[in-house]
Parts: sequence; C-alpha cells; structure tokens
Amino acid sequence: MKFIEKISALAGKYFAVLVILAAVVAFLYPPAFLIFGGYITILLGVVMFGMGLTLKPVDFKLVFTKPIPVIIGICAQYTIMPLVAFALAYLLRLPPELAAGLVLLGSVPGGTASNVMVYLARGNVALSVAMTSLSTMMAPIMTPLLIYLLAGQWLPVDPVAMFMSIIQVIIIPIILGFLIQKFFPVAVEKGVTVVPLISVTAILIIVAAVTAANAGNVVAAGFLVFIAVFLHNGFGLLLGYLVALMMGLGENERRAISIEIGMQNSGLGVALATAHFSPLAALPSVWGAIWHNISGPILATYWANKSIPENDEKIKKVM
Repeated sequence: MKFIEKISALAGKYFAVLVILAAVVAFLYPPAFLIFGGYITILLGVVMFGMGLTLKPVDFKLVFTKPIPVIIGICAQYTIMPLVAFALAYLLRLPPELAAGLVLLGSVPGGTASNVMVYLARGNVALSVAMTSLSTMMAPIMTPLLIYLLAGQWLPVDPVAMFMSIIQVIIIPIILGFLIQKFFPVAVEKGVTVVPLISVTAILIIVAAVTAANAGNVVAAGFLVFIAVFLHNGFGLLLGYLVALMMGLGENERRAISIEIGMQNSGLGVALATAHFSPLAALPSVWGAIWHNISGPILATYWANKSIPENDEKIKKVM
C-alpha cells in the first residue's frame, strides 16, 4: 500500500507532465486510444466519485459562516469565464464547434486541482474548497443555462439533456462517494490515499481518447485553440484577482478566487462536448486540461515565494 501511495503522490506532483505525455502519445498513435472514447463519461464519474470520498460537511462551513467571499467567487466564476470565452470566440472568429467548445469550457465549474494550487500559493484553502464544492453542485443548472444562452447560436443546445448528463456524471457519483465516506469512514480513510492515482489515471485516459479522436484537427486548428485557451485562462486568473481586490478581500482570498476561477473542470467540458456536440468541440477542454495544469503551478510557485503582509489591510470597497 505504501508503494501505491508513493506512486499516487508522484502522479499528483507531475500531473501536468503526464497530461502532456498522454496527449502527445495519443496524437502520434491515435488507434490505440480510440477505444476509450465511449468511456469518457464513466471515467469522469470515477473522478467525481473520488471527489465525493474526500468531501465533508466542514467543506461547506464557510458558505454559512463567511458567505461573502464565497458568493463573490461563485458569481465571478459563472460570469467572467463564460463571457470571456464568448468574447474570445467572436474576436478569434473560431469555427462554430470550437466556439461552442470554448464557451462550454468557460461554463463548467472549478476543477478539483485548484484546491492544491491554492494551498501551494498560500491562499485561502477553505474558500477554494467551498467554491469548488458549491460551483460543482450548481453546475446542473448554471452550465446548461450558460451554454444555451451563449453557445446556442453556433450549435443546437439541449439544456435538459445536458442537465441530466451533469446529474449522472457529476452529482450522483459525488453523492455516492460522500455517503460511502460518511458510513464507512475507516475503510475510506485506509484507501483514500490511492484516490489521486485513480483520478489522474482516469483524466489521462480522457485526454488521450479525445486527442486521438481529434488527431487531424489538432494539426489544423490546434494552435488557434491553444491561443484561445491560453487567453481565456489568463483573463480568468487576472480578472478573478482584480474582482476580489475591488470587493475588498484580503490577499489570501484574492489568490484563492483567482486560481479557482482560472482553473476549470476541463474533464466535465470534454465529457459534455463529446456527448452533446462533437469531438472537435471537446478540443478546447483538452487544451484546458493541459494548460490549466501548467499555468496553475507556475502562478502557485510565484505566489508561494511572495510574502503576505502580517497585517494585510483589506482594500476599501469601491463598488
């Protein structure tokens, strides 16, 4: 078990490198990974089940004790990222499927990897966890609604079908994982260290499967999509920080909200795009899975080496 725990820790530490390797190998040898295309939703369900195993009631405590930072963060999450994606899709004149895919990436909740990045950045981890948990629970309503409003002009959107998909691949697995850890805490505690390895493996397979399905498209549109994802992520990180700054939040909260907004649940984006649009529409989320796990550690490392004043005076509200 200790050996597996070490492998799990290494997988989490070098996650970004592994994602890049998975994408490169799948691009070079697509036939080997095409078989996994039909299992994307199941694999994402496995990842969400793992999240449920680590989710505890205390993770929602901040929502009730100090709700203002959480509300600010969630509102910014579901406005900044989808609107920036919409604007970039227009400015870059992305083809319909890629435009809808970028809006989809901007409309999904925050990813679980953001919690680790916030910890490394010396941000407010409790706020990050609360934002991830709450934005994920809101996803069945917010994600289909945003996609319907912003991406419907490019591709047909069935918000009800998308709502059901998110319930099946996100909410139900999380609830099952939460209930299992609640009623079988001893068993879960013994095996929870292996969860990161399982989650990383599942995400790597998802990235490889979608990259294999888009091997031809990566050559034709890969650079343009990367530029769109790069800008989308950069604006998310910057605007998230600035919104928290303008609302008078402290440095710890600013860092948490910035990273939480910038790092999306790209796995959900891939699953929804594949199920409701096309493999090409999933390409922005694939690039998101790669780039978010590069930019996140870079920013976290920068902030980790930048001290926070002991008496961090909150900026006066200007709104």
